[in-house]
Amino acid sequence: MAASAVDANYRFIAAAQEVNARIAQRQQAMTLYVSLTVSLLAALVALGGNARSSSAPVEWLMLGFPVASLTLALLNFTSERAISNLRTFMATLEQLEQAHQTLPSYNTDPGWALEANQARRFRDLATLLLALAGNAIGFGAAWRIYPQRLAEYGDFLLLGIGLALLSLAFLLITPRWSYRPRTS
Repeated sequence: MAASAVDANYRFIAAAQEVNARIAQRQQAMTLYVSLTVSLLAALVALGGNARSSSAPVEWLMLGFPVASLTLALLNFTSERAISNLRTFMATLEQLEQAHQTLPSYNTDPGWALEANQARRFRDLATLLLALAGNAIGFGAAWRIYPQRLAEYGDFLLLGIGLALLSLAFLLITPRWSYRPRTS
């Protein structure tokens, strides 16, 4: 039994809806990151006003900033890979019966795909800036409020900086996995 254009159309529509869902998930990951970062900052400030702040385990709380940005980076990567895979599937459907040669094809024409990727760079830069700023503000606030505690537990600060750098590296390289049409 041969596949019909109607079957391909339904599959294409389902894949397009899934791409939109993954794009929404990326936005939700950014919102989650901002919420976590603000909550961690609030906890640092709240503990700083406490009479027992010198004994509060802020070094553990400070690790929340790079863990949150690493989570953002991993969620971003996961969405990017899913979108790329779905767009590859959609490109295959666009090529059925050589339709991409007679109709505009968003997923098979390199011009369209590259333009879309370039437009998304601003979102990638915003994500990178958000993670960089969140970690810098978090570490800065922790150091300003609890300098003695962090000096005493410097290994936590170094671990946190290492995790933050790892998350920034992930965010920098994630665009390399963006969808690119295959040349045939």
